[in-house]
Amino acid sequence: MAQTDTTNRQLVLAERPEGEPTKDTLRLVEGTVPAAATGQMLLRTQFLSLDPYMRGHMSDAPSYAAPVPIDGVMQGGTVAQVVTSRVDGFSTGDYVLSFSGWQDYALSDGAGVTNLGKTPSHPSWALGIMGMPGFTAWAGLTKIGAPKPHDTIAVAAATGPVGATVGQIGKILGCRVVGIAGGPEKCAYAVDELGFDACIDHKADDFVEQLSEASPDGIDVYFENVGGKVLDAIIPLLNPNARMPVCGLISQYNATALPKGPDRMNWLMGQILRKKIKMQGFIVFDDFGHLYPEFAKEMGAWVESGKIKYREEIIDGLENAPEAFIGLLRGENFGKRVIRVGRN
Repeated sequence: MAQTDTTNRQLVLAERPEGEPTKDTLRLVEGTVPAAATGQMLLRTQFLSLDPYMRGHMSDAPSYAAPVPIDGVMQGGTVAQVVTSRVDGFSTGDYVLSFSGWQDYALSDGAGVTNLGKTPSHPSWALGIMGMPGFTAWAGLTKIGAPKPHDTIAVAAATGPVGATVGQIGKILGCRVVGIAGGPEKCAYAVDELGFDACIDHKADDFVEQLSEASPDGIDVYFENVGGKVLDAIIPLLNPNARMPVCGLISQYNATALPKGPDRMNWLMGQILRKKIKMQGFIVFDDFGHLYPEFAKEMGAWVESGKIKYREEIIDGLENAPEAFIGLLRGENFGKRVIRVGRN
């Protein structure tokens, strides 16, 4: 069913998944389109962002991401268009960056909403390279990773919206960049299109050996967004005083128990101590939100000049969002995955 003027489709949380979300985790419901009261505006969703952190919203375990209540609308970033407005600074037809969630329509009082104007050239990019993923890459790498020319930077999920941007910024800053991705096609793209010095397929039988060979001088900055076996392979290669920005652990989001095997926490802590490794987690808008204008100016110039390339994967239809999200958590995306919800 396509988006209409009279029906508000919503994807609500039907159950809290154990492990990987399934087709039963979210339920599609239909209701009437709400009307904007005084001090409100009605937003019609055009694009919905799919991001790994959304898995945390499905759980009620302690996390920086507040849980979505059962039968509540799934949360998520959106680019929407103003249908009617009773809010100063917004008028009918404006595109806005908002947090309307997985639905066709939402009411807003304007708080936390950014006006993109009536004719943005690439409105969906506000959910990717010019939005949270791009900002995460820029802030995590430059402010926590603090790379110096000729440093070696390693980044996993190297063709995703964060990893691809991390690697390209690293090259702009004069570093050697080693990517890690799933499959030869993604690795070839990272090297041939994005300019990485090397990219290693984490599915390869000799992944650990290849990663070591690609990092002959060790690793100075590891941008962590995956965890699991990739982190295990990276830690022994880190140089003294290495820096590790931590923005995600996608390999662990569907885990229901600790990994099998011996407790390796003491080994990890020993590596951090002996090598004086700086490991810092961050939530980009919480920690670096005040730097967004600086990021937007620098990233905008890089994109316009062609120094930063951006790959977007658009999937049509709100009804296809649950399956697309499950695939995202499996690493099936190639670039930034966005749902086109609206008709324009």
